[in-house]
Amino acid sequence: MRVVLLPILVVAPMTAAAQDVRLSNDGVGAGYVSAYTLATGIPYSDAVLAECSISRGRQNEPAVAVDPRDPNVLIGSSNDYCGVYAFPAPSGQFQATGPIFLGYYRSENGGRSFVSSLVPGYQSDASPFAALAHIRTADAGDPVIAWDNHGRVFMGSEASGDPAGTPKTFGDVWVARYDNPDGELGDTRNDGQRYLGTEVVAKGSSAPNLLGKFHDKTAIEADRTGSVCDGNVYFAWVRFSGNAGEVAIYFVRSTDHGATWSSPMKVSKNLNDATQDPDVAVTGNGHVYVTFSQRQGAVMKVAYARSADCGATFENPQIAVTFPGYEALDLADPQAVPMSPKALDDPKYEEEARAFGSLARDCGDFFDHCQSGYTFFRRFTTPRSTADQFDPDREWVYIVYDAIKPGTAVGTGTSYGIVGPGDGGQTGVYFARLDGTTGAVTPPLLIDDQRAGHQLFPDISADGGVLHVVWWDSRNDPSYSPARPPGNDATGHVNAALDVWAARSADRGDHWTRRTRLSAQTTNPNYEQFDNRQVPFAGDYLWVTSMGDFAFGAWTDWRNTVVGADPREAPADDNDGADVLQCRSFNAATGTWGTDQCPHDGGIDQNIYGSTAP
Repeated sequence: MRVVLLPILVVAPMTAAAQDVRLSNDGVGAGYVSAYTLATGIPYSDAVLAECSISRGRQNEPAVAVDPRDPNVLIGSSNDYCGVYAFPAPSGQFQATGPIFLGYYRSENGGRSFVSSLVPGYQSDASPFAALAHIRTADAGDPVIAWDNHGRVFMGSEASGDPAGTPKTFGDVWVARYDNPDGELGDTRNDGQRYLGTEVVAKGSSAPNLLGKFHDKTAIEADRTGSVCDGNVYFAWVRFSGNAGEVAIYFVRSTDHGATWSSPMKVSKNLNDATQDPDVAVTGNGHVYVTFSQRQGAVMKVAYARSADCGATFENPQIAVTFPGYEALDLADPQAVPMSPKALDDPKYEEEARAFGSLARDCGDFFDHCQSGYTFFRRFTTPRSTADQFDPDREWVYIVYDAIKPGTAVGTGTSYGIVGPGDGGQTGVYFARLDGTTGAVTPPLLIDDQRAGHQLFPDISADGGVLHVVWWDSRNDPSYSPARPPGNDATGHVNAALDVWAARSADRGDHWTRRTRLSAQTTNPNYEQFDNRQVPFAGDYLWVTSMGDFAFGAWTDWRNTVVGADPREAPADDNDGADVLQCRSFNAATGTWGTDQCPHDGGIDQNIYGSTAP
């Protein structure tokens, strides 16, 4: 007989979390504390942690997960750039050569506050935990998090960058694991506190410029069902095969709590064209679903592969939903100016060489300028999925995605578009429910139909009988138009445009209620903080976690960014509202500008915020 483990709500959160709690404390409060110190109480610090404590740097692509044994305990993460200026040049000047790594943000009070740290194994980590990180890369990103039902938390990542400084992009994927130092029967407030180590689950081929085998777009889940699969950990990602042109979804599992992993298995099988966005869902009977997107021109499909044997094998993938996908696009119009070479302030895989007239996914200044004159971050359809592991009676998978709303297509009158240059429209967040036993899918349902505003980057959580969804929403954008990117007016001036909204369903998605604005402050996502202060980057996802009625969402936020003037721009070009505070000197002999020498002063202060959801 299978034993079903119900959610173990040891105690309700102490109080409702204060709205808009900051997860990344780089430059406020206690700064960053070593994971070793958090687990042992023994003081430890290093150059990276010291820099993170004062940096006022960038964080994006948040993840957050609530402990199913104790909702007071939440673990968050992000692409954390706090340490990039940890190693100054011999001259004492700032240089962005430090690590971009996974944050580890811990709350033990239901999300009212977080202590900020980093996952061990970053450059300069000399703590006793460093030797447990069996990784070979300098940088890490795309964080994903999952708890099992025994006090263990798992944090997955893709990783790139050669610690030796060569152009190689290793393209590995790995998983870090934590447990309760007092064992499964210990105080649940210590769940996920002790770092046990990091293991690589698949290696890239170490080729420069992404030309080899490169792994990206991670997803993770752990089995909490009490079935024969209980405690298994599942991890999926996209494998790009460089010159071979193959893009496929791969999967591994661990049956010993992340200590070892199976050989990578291709689960997209014959569906290789433009496969992206994997997600892993476990239904209440322990069956595993890997969902992923497949783009064919303007048509987007959400596919799924099913495993009925604890992730050992998968059936051939099937299509669940077909709809009109989108991707923000423009035509490149690179502008040469007297400036220094690009600063190494971004993951190398975010930087793209652009030729005049080529398609561009994001736009800003100089080499990142586009013909429309707009400034915008990259955005595109991003399906996400989950299942309720504490519902043993239904093998249902819940899917959300953002798509173009029917009847909203417009001509943009510029080179900008979301289907192709010149084709615009309004985007909304949709929900569909898959019955894995029959393959039946409910008709797509628009969760919150609004006449104004784009909706993008949704996420969904389901454990404990209630569905929770969060998304970015530009309904409060004073410049909103379906023909323009969020936050841009007709002249290309940018303004605060995005809020985080949430909704819940108590009947498994048939109806959605409590549509609520989570973020207390509308934020400007178009600040040029990347690629040497030339282009915005918001990351590719938001996150929500839940257990029953308790839910917590996390997002990237720019409320702390300090605006400024870019001295490299002519005064006539410097009134778009996208420039941030920076300090540069001009070398008349070489005709070049130096790099930003005041990165601590707030120009790149991008943070992760969160709030309890309805």
